[in-house]
Amino acid sequence: MALSTVRGDLVVVLHAHLPFVRHPEHAYHLEENWLYEAIAATYLPLLEMLRSLVREGVPFRLTLSMSPTLCTMLRDDLLKMRAAAYLDRLLRLGEQEQRRTAGDATFGPLARFYSERFSRLKALYDEIHGDIVGAYAALQDAGHLEIITVAATHGYLPVIREPSARRAQLQVAVRHYRDCFGRYPRGIWLPECGYADGVDQLLADLDLRYFFMDAHGITHARPRPPLGLHAPIFTPSGVAAFGRDLESSKQVWSAQEGYPGDGCYRDFYRDVGFDRPLEEIGPFIHPDGIRVHTGYKYYRVTGPHVDLADKQPYDPAAAQARALEHARNFVFNRKQQVEWLAQQMDRRPVIVSPYDAELFGHWWFEGPDFLGHVCREVAQPGSTIRLSTADEYLRDYPVNAVCEPSPSSWGDGGYSAVWIDGSNDWIYRHVHRAEVVMQRLAERFQREPLNDLQRRALNQMARELLLAQSSDWAFIMKAGTAVRYAVDRLKSHLSRFRRLQRELESGQIDAAWLADVESRDNIFPDIDFRVYA
Repeated sequence: MALSTVRGDLVVVLHAHLPFVRHPEHAYHLEENWLYEAIAATYLPLLEMLRSLVREGVPFRLTLSMSPTLCTMLRDDLLKMRAAAYLDRLLRLGEQEQRRTAGDATFGPLARFYSERFSRLKALYDEIHGDIVGAYAALQDAGHLEIITVAATHGYLPVIREPSARRAQLQVAVRHYRDCFGRYPRGIWLPECGYADGVDQLLADLDLRYFFMDAHGITHARPRPPLGLHAPIFTPSGVAAFGRDLESSKQVWSAQEGYPGDGCYRDFYRDVGFDRPLEEIGPFIHPDGIRVHTGYKYYRVTGPHVDLADKQPYDPAAAQARALEHARNFVFNRKQQVEWLAQQMDRRPVIVSPYDAELFGHWWFEGPDFLGHVCREVAQPGSTIRLSTADEYLRDYPVNAVCEPSPSSWGDGGYSAVWIDGSNDWIYRHVHRAEVVMQRLAERFQREPLNDLQRRALNQMARELLLAQSSDWAFIMKAGTAVRYAVDRLKSHLSRFRRLQRELESGQIDAAWLADVESRDNIFPDIDFRVYA
């Protein structure tokens, strides 16, 4: 693309994250399905789409944040084996669905469509030997992606009270990123875009160059940024902050105005896992008969107020045509936006469009195809916008206004109401107490000679604290979804933390129990408790 025609930059950021859910003690665990569904619906389809762009010779630059918890699960041998078994179950369900719908002019072709799709995705999974992280890393090495890190367990930084605990979330994440991708991360996705005063200095200490915020984190900065939302600012510590563009976000996110609500697109909620008789669908759902999504969904959104029972059959060809239409509309709107902004600025404006990666494929089935079409449209000769990354934009424009960003998040209400709510605020007195204990023990034992058991106990305490700090538990409690699981997870991590503390201080560490806990919560195998000192 000739840079002379380019009037502005489009930075598309996909945030990929799931909480650490791994239960080797169970042959089948309901919440582990979150990972397997995301692999089948998002991570493999996105990978397939990106590889097709490479084969077509389409130039593109996208940003992908991959949380350490997600990367750990994707690289875990047990979970990789279970993910492969999950895909195999979908293939067997496809065979059964094709037999059931044989001769049906409407649903027979749909059953074949899904069966062929899952066969293709399973072949891709086998081709990369289950190494999804490595496959995305290869796209980064080839110059198509910029992968950035995320706080270690997606801890919401504004509610982490102790500076040492905030620093640990970031320092552990940077080390984990280097282990996964063989390089140092340039930028970071702050969990929930949660920013609080002082976070920028921690990022600067780790040589992280940029992060992303919601719009009001930039527009409410002190002093007011002279170029507004569509240029980065430097914090007093020298780290760049990029703000989320409101217009492009609404076009994709909004339940009322966003593309995914179009009647042509596939409906997420109507699934054969809930429609089929239990005796038929039983082998493909939870062994206890708990119905789950299977990915075989035969109906479309149809309309904004249509009951599930009244949905109309899904037409993949019509949905694909609509995805192309929406991609062209999206790019047209960004060009119009850039043209107007460029007249008000002394540089190319940058439009930052961040989304949860799971929107593309999982919630919005056609999302990966939409994104592929966006890349192709932007790459057309004479395009006035280009796909870029925050790092590239900073290289082009290394001088920016220095402002203090406003504390903010991209959660409902824009601040911390989601994570500090009557449904979940009880957790913080316990987590904050553990933060203080962890720092005290780290400072004490870093100066003392340790035996192997003591060192392992301290490192496991660090793991348990990090896992307890995950923003997902508070979010689930607020959302009212898997509340019992979230409460149990939080309590189990804090309970293990306190038991390890008691055993460490008494000098009576239960080696067998510690080994069992290490085998379950096995994230960050190289962690060093001294990160809290």
